[in-house]
Amino acid sequence: MVEFLSVNLTYPNGVQALKDINLVLRRGEFAFIVGSTGSGKSSLLKMLYRELEPTTGAVYVDRQDLAELRKHQVPYFRRKLGVIFQDFRLLPHKTAFENVAFALEVTGTLPRQIRPMVRRALELVGLGEKAHRLPSQMSGGEQQRVAIARALVNQPVLLIGDEPTGNLDPDSSWDIMQTLSQINASGTTVLVATHNQQIVDVMRKRVLVMQRGELRRDDERGRYYGES
Repeated sequence: MVEFLSVNLTYPNGVQALKDINLVLRRGEFAFIVGSTGSGKSSLLKMLYRELEPTTGAVYVDRQDLAELRKHQVPYFRRKLGVIFQDFRLLPHKTAFENVAFALEVTGTLPRQIRPMVRRALELVGLGEKAHRLPSQMSGGEQQRVAIARALVNQPVLLIGDEPTGNLDPDSSWDIMQTLSQINASGTTVLVATHNQQIVDVMRKRVLVMQRGELRRDDERGRYYGES
């Protein structure tokens, strides 16, 4: 599903953000990326949706060499992905339903197809009865669920989370991770960057540890700091 082959990334200011990354994420897998701020987690994720390109090396998603994508092809490629951010990024004057529907409208989905797709996505994250609420009428956890529904509505092959629980309380954080786990159980590949040690240690998924731009550890069913 995801493959990094000898990937290096150097920013224009000379800072090397990623150093010789080799990584394979299998279809249907759930993995965490952990590491301190500046370790390279976000840079790695941004390569998956072609916001960044490697200085050297190659990145593949769903067998697609991302370097071969022309600029006009990138938006179409991104429809295969779902991305969840820490800050929700909801449109404040649109309801939950409208926020999720907007993700389909901008891709040219036919109006008659939008309603059932949005309803399914909201039901999947447990918000079927709150579809007509505005973000201001919802808790932080509920707003993040709307963001997840928006990321899922196109039925992506890969769901990417960049600190998706960073602004949430512990209970809401756990609820969100349980939702992502259920989504993964349905067959969607999930990759999540997080600082939440407790969640990583409890869930015991694959753990990828970044440090100073290098992939330092790759543990199946791992812990945040490794086994003691």
